[in-house]
Amino acid sequence: MNATKRQSTKTFSLYGMLPACALATLLTACATTPPEDPQLMAARSAVDQLEADPLAQQTAGKPLQDARDALAAAESAARERKPQAEIDHLAYLAKRRADIGQAVVDENRARQQMAQAQSQRDAVLLAARERETQVAREQAASAIAQAEISQQQARSAQADAQASAAQAQAAQEELNSLQAKQTERGMVLTLGSNLLFDTGSDVLKPGADDSLNRVAQFLQQHHSIEVRIEGHTDSQGSDSYNDGLSERRAGAVAHALESRGVDSGRVQAVGRGKALPIATNETAAGRQQNRRVEIIFSDLSGQFVSAR
Repeated sequence: MNATKRQSTKTFSLYGMLPACALATLLTACATTPPEDPQLMAARSAVDQLEADPLAQQTAGKPLQDARDALAAAESAARERKPQAEIDHLAYLAKRRADIGQAVVDENRARQQMAQAQSQRDAVLLAARERETQVAREQAASAIAQAEISQQQARSAQADAQASAAQAQAAQEELNSLQAKQTERGMVLTLGSNLLFDTGSDVLKPGADDSLNRVAQFLQQHHSIEVRIEGHTDSQGSDSYNDGLSERRAGAVAHALESRGVDSGRVQAVGRGKALPIATNETAAGRQQNRRVEIIFSDLSGQFVSAR
């Protein structure tokens, strides 16, 4: 009997350990799972919502397919671990196209409601003539007015969604023409300090005017975009000297943009000193690459990908 009891206790202990092990594995997996990208989640939700609408296939097939394609591209970029800025841009386009599709659906639904309201109005007018009831006429007029408001709102939402998507695409193309590059920090325009400043100076050269004029013009055309200007140096000299020089140079570029009509509230100036080299400081060519000013552009809502 003792042997049986010991065997039973051993079996119970082994089975008792299994849930704890499984739970520990689950907790470890949960702890290492990266958080879902919020813009991708929002895009997926918008596409799912459009797909679930019974009128979507009938009235908004093209925007729905465009939204699906953009979402698929965003999810593919996420799986391939492409730069976050690229994933966010694709997710933004997917959501905008889903919004366009939803606006088309809403407009058609409002049109149906208006037709139904018109039919109700006719029926109510007939009843009113039969019953000579003024209240019925007022109810019919109210139903039509509400349907017209719904249709106008749907048209407005569709126009806003289309304009937002077009603005995002136009801004991207203009930044490409400025030779800004897509990075994990968003779109970044890099200007060599030798093109902007004399050695050791924080006074802008006249030759910098063309580049700064183009940046200022872009910002004046896209009022919701902000910029962060970062000054960088090579490793020559002390930390305090490089920090001060990089900060003054970033400030000089910021002041130049403000003098060209850019609101100072949209411009941040930061000195990074020698902390973030992009090339080796062991060679003259590498040090020249490190001496630079970077202009980092926010998205259309004024948000930066990273505040590094």
